[in-house]
Amino acid sequence: MTDASLYDRTAEPEFGDYVTLLKPRVMSLVVFTAFVGLLVAPVPVHPMIGFAAILFIALGGGASGALNMWYDADIDAAMKRTRKRPIPAGLIAPNEALGLGLALSGIAVVMLWLASNAVAAGLLAFTIFFYVVVYTMWLKRWTPQNIVIGGAAGAFPPMIGWAVATGGVSIESLLMFGLIFMWTPPHFWALALFMKSDYNDAGVPMLTVTHGRDATRRHILIYTILLVPTALALAFTAVAGPVYIATALVLNAMFLLGAVRIWRRDDAACDADSHAVEKKFFRLSLWYLFLHFGALLADGLIARLAPGVF
Repeated sequence: MTDASLYDRTAEPEFGDYVTLLKPRVMSLVVFTAFVGLLVAPVPVHPMIGFAAILFIALGGGASGALNMWYDADIDAAMKRTRKRPIPAGLIAPNEALGLGLALSGIAVVMLWLASNAVAAGLLAFTIFFYVVVYTMWLKRWTPQNIVIGGAAGAFPPMIGWAVATGGVSIESLLMFGLIFMWTPPHFWALALFMKSDYNDAGVPMLTVTHGRDATRRHILIYTILLVPTALALAFTAVAGPVYIATALVLNAMFLLGAVRIWRRDDAACDADSHAVEKKFFRLSLWYLFLHFGALLADGLIARLAPGVF
């Protein structure tokens, strides 16, 4: 946990530093998947209500990022990948990050409730709580299954978007949740395979640290095998069409092949080519989720703008 005395501000922050505190890359994924969940829902939403809902969902995601950086400043300072973040870099004081995160959390949840409904607001509140308390404060520092269980926090946004439109939960929104949930472990474990020293230095019990690289490779394959039917199951729901079906078939074949290649690897091969296969799989994982939800979005737009085409 952050010791505020170790991270006193050493320079005046700029606006961009506060934006960084909100984890804009993570926020962009939250916004995109929530927007897709809202748009493909069977109940149309007024554009102004939809815009407001996505804005407050984004604020909630940013609030989670700020609270995560407040609590994890000690870990961020120990890792090369994160040591230049605003708090360990001395740009923003921990108490400022805490205050901003709490304020944005309250605003986001209350305003989403007013703009849409209590179910969507409740899901957003639970998402913030899960990411900050369950994942950041508990799982991340205590178990190698941190990213497995904690991945649920990043999987809720499409459910929230769906709930904005429908006021409830359905099999479609649960499968969108499942797609992100099952994608998260192989995505982050692939990163951990070539960033192992960072997690060692920070004392984070990532699977590569606690069980070794061979076990991590096996887990990537297992979770990819579980991911494939989850992704394909969405093709049999009302929100999917031919664009999604084609995209899912191609991407999941590529993803499964990549996981098999990683599973067959050993440390000598990884060191010899600087983890080229793992890095390629990680890059594919970034496109994997975006293209699945992009395909859902395309099918949804076709269904609304040109009904009867398919």
